[in-house]
Amino acid sequence: MKKLVAIAAFAVLVLSGMTLNAQNKFKGIVKYAVRSTGEVAIEIPEQAATSETKVLGDKIMQGSNALQDGNTVYSFIDLSQLIAYLSYKDMELESYSGDGKIYTKHTYTQLDIDSITIPVTEGYYVELVAGETKKIAGYDAKKAILHVNGAEEQMSIEVWYTPEIGPAANFISLGVGFPGMPLEYTQTMEGGKAITMTATEIVKGKVKDVDFLMPSGFKLMEDEAFKTLQAELEEIRELLQGE
Repeated sequence: MKKLVAIAAFAVLVLSGMTLNAQNKFKGIVKYAVRSTGEVAIEIPEQAATSETKVLGDKIMQGSNALQDGNTVYSFIDLSQLIAYLSYKDMELESYSGDGKIYTKHTYTQLDIDSITIPVTEGYYVELVAGETKKIAGYDAKKAILHVNGAEEQMSIEVWYTPEIGPAANFISLGVGFPGMPLEYTQTMEGGKAITMTATEIVKGKVKDVDFLMPSGFKLMEDEAFKTLQAELEEIRELLQGE
């Protein structure tokens, strides 16, 4: 799922109950299964059919690609193979000259969290649905609806989450800031296709502080520099597709 970019007007604060502090002391692993659930079936590669997220209080490690520590999120991007391919094609990047192992860092404020449940006409917001729950992997999951409003499309994603796991504002699992750990959600795509991610097992314990260390060898890239690199890579992708 593409990372959603909020363009919210922060006019008022809402009493969402979310803060930047840890909301519980859960320690363990949430294991997920990914399956095709749309009218048109799609094949899900074996390596993508399962995933897991490690949790230690207000720390979350999603695979080896993202780490949230309190209110700070680190995203790790390995472009080394792409850099090597471009070198083979005698193509050089104007905006980047490293080995391709980079990470970005963003620290969220309380204002970011408070804005999440404010309806917007462009961007996203979360509607917390009261009174609806269902049992998922042994936990009572609450219902929320992620509304995504863009210039060309509007869609909603039904999410079932538990506030018993993870930080009060989880910015990794859906890139939004849910008040807990999503245990099930469905992403609908074009042509009647859809995939659903569901928590199948929640294992308490089994994690250590060392599991939440940043991967070695990655260098920080500031947000603006990364946006410039993304734009250049998109131009190169379109150029290569035209060959």
